[in-house]
Amino acid sequence: MADSGVAIGLVLPDVLGTYSDGGNAQVLQRRLQWRGIPATVIDLRHDDAIPASLDVYLLGGGEDDAQALAVDHLRTHPGLQRAAAQGAVVFGVCAGFQVLGTEFTTSDRTTHTGLGLLNATTTPGRRRAIGEIIVDVAPPVGPEPLTGFENHLGRTRVGAGSRPIGTVRAGVGNGDGSEGAATGRVLGTYLHGPVLARNPALADLMLGWALGGPPAALDLPEVTALRAERLRAAKHGRGK
Repeated sequence: MADSGVAIGLVLPDVLGTYSDGGNAQVLQRRLQWRGIPATVIDLRHDDAIPASLDVYLLGGGEDDAQALAVDHLRTHPGLQRAAAQGAVVFGVCAGFQVLGTEFTTSDRTTHTGLGLLNATTTPGRRRAIGEIIVDVAPPVGPEPLTGFENHLGRTRVGAGSRPIGTVRAGVGNGDGSEGAATGRVLGTYLHGPVLARNPALADLMLGWALGGPPAALDLPEVTALRAERLRAAKHGRGK
């Protein structure tokens, strides 16, 4: 973290911006500001190079063509990969998760090489997963369950060197009972929401990595109440 505060990069919001996952950047910025810590969100668009100097990088979801465009751009402009090697926090949702992986196959059966920040390989499933999802997690991601909304066809296998972030209680996730993947400070998930608005403990985990230690607690009872409501709703939802 620089003296000027935490720099949060929203990676390719003009390409991976279908599901409002850009809200994750706003959540991180606001939770820092509530604690009196300066924070800046920087949009890194398709015309931009990717700097390796930021503290947090966020990738969102998108369609197959957008996903392929994104991975080609990021392989050509490898600032994100250099930042991850230096210890930056990297977080990908849905298509962004698959881009961070080893490889992914789109619905036209074309296989694309990912960035390799996660050992995760994705192929299309037989049925689309749509609906509320609950994920039971363990430290360091836990102990509170994660909630979100999934909308994807991908089925993801996590390999050696990475680990799933949790097990699915309700929904589909990776398709084998697990959800997401993590390697060090690089995380991927299928949860939309935005997921960091729905899961503040996960947001604070990432902020703690960026800050070099756990951030001060925030007393936000309305967020606790909303989480309880979401958990109740998810228990009655169905992943397909």
